Amino acid sequence: MGKKVVLGFSGGLDTSFCVKYLTEDQGYEVHSIIVNTGGFSEEELKNIEEHAYRLGVKSHKTVNAVKSYYDSIIRFLIYGNVLKNNTYPLSVSAERLSQALHIASYAEELCADAVAHGSTGAGNDQVRFDMIFHIMIPGIEIITPIRDLQLSREAEISYLKEKGVEMNFEKAAYSINKGLWGTSVGGRETLSSRGMLPEEAWPTQVTQTGSQEVKLSFEKGELKAVNDETFKHPSEAIQYLQSIAGPYGIGRDIHVGDTIIGIKGRVGFEAAAPMVILKAHHALEKHVLTKWQLNWKDQLAQFYGNWLHEGQILDPVMRDIEGYLETSQRNVTGDVYVQLQPYRFQVTGIESRFDLMNSKFGKYGEMNTGFTGDDVKGFTRIFGNQTLIYHLVKTDNDK
Repeated sequence: MGKKVVLGFSGGLDTSFCVKYLTEDQGYEVHSIIVNTGGFSEEELKNIEEHAYRLGVKSHKTVNAVKSYYDSIIRFLIYGNVLKNNTYPLSVSAERLSQALHIASYAEELCADAVAHGSTGAGNDQVRFDMIFHIMIPGIEIITPIRDLQLSREAEISYLKEKGVEMNFEKAAYSINKGLWGTSVGGRETLSSRGMLPEEAWPTQVTQTGSQEVKLSFEKGELKAVNDETFKHPSEAIQYLQSIAGPYGIGRDIHVGDTIIGIKGRVGFEAAAPMVILKAHHALEKHVLTKWQLNWKDQLAQFYGNWLHEGQILDPVMRDIEGYLETSQRNVTGDVYVQLQPYRFQVTGIESRFDLMNSKFGKYGEMNTGFTGDDVKGFTRIFGNQTLIYHLVKTDNDK
């Protein structure tokens, strides 16, 4: 019997190749594991397990990580209103870290000789997986057939067909990664700087017309209810909102960003629920947080999102920032109203007992009851005093 290797397995083209290559060409005993971060139904998970055994794995394990994924990562992305390059909600970036941590734990549990993943040599995932493995299970061999053999998708398909593997190879023309926080879609159209994915490439087809209003209810920054329907866990609220907003085609876009390895990358994604939640949450925050709370949150959240994107979830500074983000949410409670329409949405307003836009203290542009005009005159002189001195001194020296 060959060496024991734990393979992160999704059932897609890359990891299917890995099973066949590692078992039949390299003689490894392969133990596959799929970490469900919200992208698979029970039926799909069962089909993936059967597919793994048909390919030749020794054992297969399914881990339900949806709730732990939300608790450890997604909620902080919501608290921080994190959008990479003001566009991308870190759909795949975040879930890969959750998956890598579970794979590392399983490899340690099985006392495996090696751990394997199906990442290519041209993307971010290879760094995320490798780094987590190096930190969590140092010294273990990391095997990456797709990267090491520099394989194209066409070469993988040809190999699997030669091995007699039956798959939906037409669907495999697109690399689709579905999770709780969105779905990425990569294909030939995203390999260059111009081009949009065709309608059939998007996993969720547009079936809704017209418009509808949804009410999102937040408690301390977490989505707890949609249209007054409450959920035991915020992950369930996210999935429910996705079922409503997804068929509108909301949250579709192409993200262009800087990869960890220094090249530009382009990928399509659909993330209806994440985009609606982030914009709704941000709208609520603008009403209930102070100017400097918002200012410092934006700065810390931008760093947090970038560092998470680059795989650094285990850096202790991330726990420090998470502490700040969590305490900032103590008053982020209220309802946000959003109008959904095909391909777009609009936040129409909020209601919160913590709303700082309170008519008791005045109405913007009309009347203020908190201070008098004379107060403003004195404040203005003091507030601009140092700048006044600067310009007076400058004028004297310019003469």
